[in-house]
Amino acid sequence: MILIIDDDAVVRSSLTFLLKRAGHTPVAVGSPKEAISAVREKDFRLVLMDMNYSLTTTGEEGLHLLRQVKALRPELPVILMTAWGSISLAVQGMQAGAFDFVTKPWNNLMLLKSVNNALVLTSPETKEKEDDTPACFDKIIGKSWAIKTVLDTVARIAPTTASVLITGESGTGKELIAEAIHSNSKRGDKPFVKVNLGGISQSLFESEMFGHKKGAFTDAYIDRVGRFELADKGTIFLDEIGELDLSCQVKLLRVLQEQTFEVLGDSRPRKVDVRVVSATNKDLQDMVREHSFREDLFYRINLITVHLPALRERREDIPLLVRHFATKMAESNGQPVAEFSPEALSYLQKLPFPGNIRELKNMVERTLLVSGRQRIEASDLERFGNVQSADVFSGTPFEGLTLEQLEKKRILQALDKYGNNLSKAAETLGISRSAVYRRLEKYGIKICD
Repeated sequence: MILIIDDDAVVRSSLTFLLKRAGHTPVAVGSPKEAISAVREKDFRLVLMDMNYSLTTTGEEGLHLLRQVKALRPELPVILMTAWGSISLAVQGMQAGAFDFVTKPWNNLMLLKSVNNALVLTSPETKEKEDDTPACFDKIIGKSWAIKTVLDTVARIAPTTASVLITGESGTGKELIAEAIHSNSKRGDKPFVKVNLGGISQSLFESEMFGHKKGAFTDAYIDRVGRFELADKGTIFLDEIGELDLSCQVKLLRVLQEQTFEVLGDSRPRKVDVRVVSATNKDLQDMVREHSFREDLFYRINLITVHLPALRERREDIPLLVRHFATKMAESNGQPVAEFSPEALSYLQKLPFPGNIRELKNMVERTLLVSGRQRIEASDLERFGNVQSADVFSGTPFEGLTLEQLEKKRILQALDKYGNNLSKAAETLGISRSAVYRRLEKYGIKICD
């Protein structure tokens, strides 16, 4: 049974009808007093409740009722309903233990998704249930307890439509986990669209994400389909979401909340059905406290959080990863697979690897390429693989520069070398022409004809 709490009879009637059509058994009440009595007397699996029950819109009654419900039934999931302009109330509710929130007027599809996610993820049977088709993680290497815990979580949440936030240090494999969530979901045969939000400038955000019509702005020579539309019925992966500008965060929140967007140059709202998986190596809660990340967006994207362990927290997986990288490299070069001695593997397991799996991969590949040997010893890794950035730049014009300063300097060098030819500069830098444009805008570099 699902308990509906709202003082508006029309709302209660609409929600009752919607939930019955979806196969649920709703019970509707109109006041906090009736709600508490119902929670005491009946075994509900979910509560769907409004935040206001008087002429005021402070939401205090709703927050008080939420705390009462959670005190009586701590395990009972509660979904809050509030107006768009009062999302701050919903945020307070999430802090008080609510499972999710929807805005009024609600989107039927979004509301039902939230209801189903709450029922599945809070069901006591979920962890014990054996799925007919076990999850597949063929791209993820590791047998450690740390990575098994992550994969168990992914297997449990993948079949739902719940939004997921993947956290972890740079190089821990967040994109692979996002792909695993998508491929093991019911959307696995639909699009998986990756978006690096750190590489999209503020001025291009709407065009990139929502698309534009021909003539919408000066350089809009053709129609462009946005990333959300490309991801319709599938999954959109928002990487580096912590890099997103505040002005863009509110635009993103709109589409995540309402599942509708407007193409630039076209005022007609378009519906979209996407699952959202985000990733960051930043502490978003700290950013919320510093007011550099919206709190309401934070709660919208992290219904479920998956934290990836650093490589130093799963050292027993290093030999498996090394053999995997060595095998892949051998296959690509048509050579026998190189062997790593026990001493070499032990040496690798003792390293800190601040760059995590990405750093390990680079180290293995660099050692194999430079040494040219079929059996790698610890001395080979120490000699050829353990190259620190300080050694690379020591005594050069780049010494002492920040990463951004290095990037800007390298771009300027490439432009100077090729006479401001962006195509050739992009080729030598190993990035796309559009990526060059984004960096020109980022660093305020102007091209003179």
